[in-house]
Amino acid sequence: MKIGLFTDTFYPEINGVATSCLSLERELTRRGHEVHVFAPKCKGWKEHERDNIHYIASAPLLVLRDRNFAFPTPLTKWDAVKLDFDVVHTNSEFVMGMFGHHVARANDAALVHTYHTVWEDYTYYVTHGVADKTARKITRKYSQWWCDRFERVIVPTGKTEDLLRRYGVKAPIDVIPSGMDIARFAPALHSSADIARVREECGVRPGERVLINIGRLAKEKNIERAMRVFPALHERCPDVRFVIVGEGPQREHLAQMAQELGVADAVSVVGPRPWERIDDYYAMGDVFVSASRSETQGLTYVEAMASGLCVCAVNDQCLDGVIEDGVSGVLTEDTDEALLAGLIRAFSEEGARIAAGAPGYAQPFSTEAFAEKVEACYIRAVEDNAAGK
Repeated sequence: MKIGLFTDTFYPEINGVATSCLSLERELTRRGHEVHVFAPKCKGWKEHERDNIHYIASAPLLVLRDRNFAFPTPLTKWDAVKLDFDVVHTNSEFVMGMFGHHVARANDAALVHTYHTVWEDYTYYVTHGVADKTARKITRKYSQWWCDRFERVIVPTGKTEDLLRRYGVKAPIDVIPSGMDIARFAPALHSSADIARVREECGVRPGERVLINIGRLAKEKNIERAMRVFPALHERCPDVRFVIVGEGPQREHLAQMAQELGVADAVSVVGPRPWERIDDYYAMGDVFVSASRSETQGLTYVEAMASGLCVCAVNDQCLDGVIEDGVSGVLTEDTDEALLAGLIRAFSEEGARIAAGAPGYAQPFSTEAFAEKVEACYIRAVEDNAAGK
């Protein structure tokens, strides 16, 4: 099949959607399909442009300065339409999604959409709390309208499927967890010398254990909660350092929090790191922490498990079938006290036992399984599209 992937974020950007699209492009290509990606230009794009990767002129968003807003031109649209896709798969509800939808209709291609992001959790970037209830209502209605324009909709978890059905979405929905290259995170691939080098780079002292968070540094990720409980954890476990890897609007705020809480000497906010080396940063960790309740899937949890870390996370429906408390990770209630108790468990002998078995629980989330399921979804979408003509 000839497949078009349209997304608002792609490699070399580092986030869940970009990683999912990159994994899908690579695996579908290996399976013999011709895959073209259309995405906004971003920092470093020039080094990674290929014949099938089409970066489009863009500018930073006013409300999310670390994200780019694409400007497809009539020439860009014409070039995309000429590719004559069998399937167009959009990964955005906005500019690139609309661009992909236009191209699909011009080609009579089957339309598939992945709903990656629960947008009602992001309205505060626009409203700053003013009329936010109305903004969330509009966002829910828009999501329903958008998803019902497609032959099929892909969601990563049952949590997101339930959410879309509550919105009123009628389109067929396929639950397909996003995949990743599990093998690259295997602990055996990272030598002690490599780990020592990365630890030194991140300010980790000899003998320190590492609590790590990797991902976008934004309000909805609730890294502030982990920072708030860290002083008490550090008092209980003084050999633990908190390393935060990533970029986003809260980067400076988190560094300031560490200063105000008196733990700046035990916290490293190291900023973004190249995606192709991100496994090195997981490898230096002992415990991965997340207090986010906004994930549709949370690929970082699986990456951490594949890396042999004990994941300590606030329980959420997106983790159903991913983490079992006391078996493949530590799950806590949504309070500071509960997260602290969970982190203490994670740094105990129980956490070491969980970490040792964690890579095995990450195996079902391979790119091969992901692409096979998406390919089957495409076939159904093509059949649905043909039946509807």
